[in-house]
Amino acid sequence: MKLRRVTAASAAVLALAVAATACGSDDKDDSSSSSSGGGNKKITIGIKFDQPGIGQKTPDGYAGFDVDVATYVAKKLGYSEDQITWKEAKSADRETMLQRGDVDFIAASYSINDERAAKVDFAGPYLLAHQDVLIRSDDNSIKSPEDLNSKKLCSVTGSTSAQNVKDKLAPKAQLQQYPTYSACLTGVQSGAIDALTTDDSILAGYASQASFKGKFKLGGFKMTNENYGIGVKKGSDLKAKINTALEAMVADKSWDKAVEANFGPAEYKNEPAPKIGNVVK
Repeated sequence: MKLRRVTAASAAVLALAVAATACGSDDKDDSSSSSSGGGNKKITIGIKFDQPGIGQKTPDGYAGFDVDVATYVAKKLGYSEDQITWKEAKSADRETMLQRGDVDFIAASYSINDERAAKVDFAGPYLLAHQDVLIRSDDNSIKSPEDLNSKKLCSVTGSTSAQNVKDKLAPKAQLQQYPTYSACLTGVQSGAIDALTTDDSILAGYASQASFKGKFKLGGFKMTNENYGIGVKKGSDLKAKINTALEAMVADKSWDKAVEANFGPAEYKNEPAPKIGNVVK
């Protein structure tokens, strides 16, 4: 009987310990990630890590226009900057990251289109970009897309940007594929390449780097419309909250300041802030 009483008492103590541990575990989970804001909770945001001027991981932290937009939105949602966890959102992974709940939202030069909108929801758009070209600042031979005929045109491997130009505007362009935008820029700088093509916002970000300042210019051709949106999980109530935050960012001029800070050195002639829900085809 004595042994039985000791065993029962031990079981009771063990049960209390397990319950306490479970409660502690729940508290830890609640404080690590949430999309409701406040307290010690965290929010996880997907951005690019390798696009200067847009989203870039640096020795000092994270920088770029998308980072500034995301930070502003997070603050409006109730999160301070130190409550943000940044996660790399590569282009091919963005829809999957949202669907799995790896991130609360994504701001990563994420163009809104029908295929993507069937899988995730978009707040915004918050920037209207265009496909353009970047050329040497002293090159006056490329004044229109048609002038790219017989020119060496570069984009990254797997990109459709250069092919779009060849198919629609300059059929005699000589396509060159490099592994990175930085490699293309080096080619343009040396004269091995005549022009680099992708979104003008991305081009402006690269051209704004201190090492490239004054060496390049944008063509200003506006060959396509790229509506950058903030991706959220399908059906998420964050969409409406983020739209409200974006409207506030435009109204208090924080949007203009972010554009100037990230793209100004490249003399990027940006479009005015788009109206929420107005996707330009």
